[in-house]
Amino acid sequence: MKILVTGFDPFGGEEVNPAYEAVQLLPDKISSSDIIKIEIPTVFSKSALVVEEAIKKYNPDVVLNIGQAGGRSSITVEKVAINFVEARIPDNEGEQPIDEKLQQDGETAYFATIPVKSMVKNIRDHGIPANISYTAGTYVCNSIMYNVLYMIHKRYTNIRAGFIHVPFSTKQVVDKPEGTASMSVETIVKALEYAIEVIVENKETMDTTM
Repeated sequence: MKILVTGFDPFGGEEVNPAYEAVQLLPDKISSSDIIKIEIPTVFSKSALVVEEAIKKYNPDVVLNIGQAGGRSSITVEKVAINFVEARIPDNEGEQPIDEKLQQDGETAYFATIPVKSMVKNIRDHGIPANISYTAGTYVCNSIMYNVLYMIHKRYTNIRAGFIHVPFSTKQVVDKPEGTASMSVETIVKALEYAIEVIVENKETMDTTM
């Protein structure tokens, strides 16, 4: 099995993005599956193109996108992406779409095709805070999750896909208000490993109960 794991570059004035920091540190093999790691731009019009190029190049069985959700205190595995964009700030190339559909011929929403509940359970079982999320927002994270699920629905029906949000890394909150949630990059890496273990072990999208 081959799993394509992507992480965004820094955005919103941050010098780092813990999503790609953690992705880079993942082992090259998890549960005997090959892990392909790439950085993608925090740009509405380009991120999905970069992922599709990687799909064509590597022919993965699974695409797992990772993004930063500053303010969240746990690893959050996303359940659903919506066909809507409302950019609160411009992306890294100044694009700021407002009140638009992502795909004119797309469904209103797509559900992740990876075992979300089981992934969360395995992360928790290893002592790391994790939860299911039912909103990936309306920024580039939701955009990439939706667009990847859209393209596999339309063109790559043999691929499974999903998205995980990670908190700020510890070093990002040094100058932020007291109490701002964070997690060490090392802990984020382990959480992603535990999530990927479940994807490898569960070839279907069926979840076990938590």
